[in-house]
Amino acid sequence: MNVNGPQIYFTIPGIGITITQTAVSSFLVMLILCTVGILLGRNLQKRPTGPQVLTEKAVCALRQLVSDAMGAHNVHWTPYIGSLFLSSLLGSLIGMTGFFRSTTSDLSTTATWALMTSVLCWYHSIRNFGLGGWLKGFTDPIAIMTPMNVISELAQPVSLAFRHFGNVVGGSVITAMIYWALAGASTAILSLVGLGGVIGGIVLLALGVFLLFRRKTHPSKAMLVLAVVCLGVGVASVLDATGILPDIPILQVGLPAVLSLYFDLFSGLIQAFVFSLLSMIYISNACPAPEEVAA
Repeated sequence: MNVNGPQIYFTIPGIGITITQTAVSSFLVMLILCTVGILLGRNLQKRPTGPQVLTEKAVCALRQLVSDAMGAHNVHWTPYIGSLFLSSLLGSLIGMTGFFRSTTSDLSTTATWALMTSVLCWYHSIRNFGLGGWLKGFTDPIAIMTPMNVISELAQPVSLAFRHFGNVVGGSVITAMIYWALAGASTAILSLVGLGGVIGGIVLLALGVFLLFRRKTHPSKAMLVLAVVCLGVGVASVLDATGILPDIPILQVGLPAVLSLYFDLFSGLIQAFVFSLLSMIYISNACPAPEEVAA
């Protein structure tokens, strides 16, 4: 797995804009979301069936989440929060294809989202409380706290961007290190297995078959595990002796897929939700209920 920066494909002549892996992935994510949105939003029926039922349930659940987190007066933020969540989730999952780079593994992506959310917060704070009211929030009776309030406000987009970016890249680095360790372990194991040659492999295969038949009369999980190990090592030993197996990293088959379920799927889902939830909290603080603004 590549944990370096995004590759630059080409630079548009004349304007100097570079097209990177992240840009291609981002446009693909937008294309997928727009296409799916158009397909699910057309030919709507008064009595929904099929995909329309699931779509309406998802939209209602999202509206309810925004209403609970931000208040009923902020439910109009649902499309923005939904766009953030889906862009983040699909941007993380697209890296699982092996052909496209995850958009959230590039700091420029998460920083753009974070800065966009922060600018919206500042704009609505000034709009609701006035410039004086917004600036008053940075002052404090204790003079030494005023710089800290300013730093805290400026740190908001930074922390929001690095939290998402750091978790995604951290998972990629850990996965890459595990791939490297499994490759080394595969080479070491195959070297040991090859010491027995074809004869050793046949003996292990015979022992594995014997244990499987023995298990029919004496059921035991430990015997089953031992039989599977003997058969696996026996096959590997025979293949290694014939020169077929040395270039195959056997330990990289299966285990990385399980890790990918966590680092790419589960972690991507959690980070998308956390980013959207924090955005809702920040925006709700800048958009209080009308009665609170009047007071």
